[in-house]
Amino acid sequence: MTTRRERFDELALEAVESVERILSHELGIELAVEEVPPSDPAPWEHGVPLGRLFPAERSMPARLVLYRRPIVQRAQEPEELAALVSEVVTEQVARMLGRDPDDLR
Repeated sequence: MTTRRERFDELALEAVESVERILSHELGIELAVEEVPPSDPAPWEHGVPLGRLFPAERSMPARLVLYRRPIVQRAQEPEELAALVSEVVTEQVARMLGRDPDDLR
């Protein structure tokens, strides 16, 4: 039996793997899940962010952070949760690659 937190982590990994399959290569990013976003939003963020991508620096790979509670609160059904996690991952990766998110679905 998996916990809700473990299931969210699985959904996040599945979403990244799905994008990697579409791209036909690994992204080389670190994936992290945090409960809530920091209290200091980035200047371009309006409202509560669902995820954030930190670009690669020196020897550190890019890091994609998903914020579990805001994502879970927006999803009404389990199917919606999986779709929302996938959408957040796809949008963040597309932004990193300078591509349209629809190209990665």
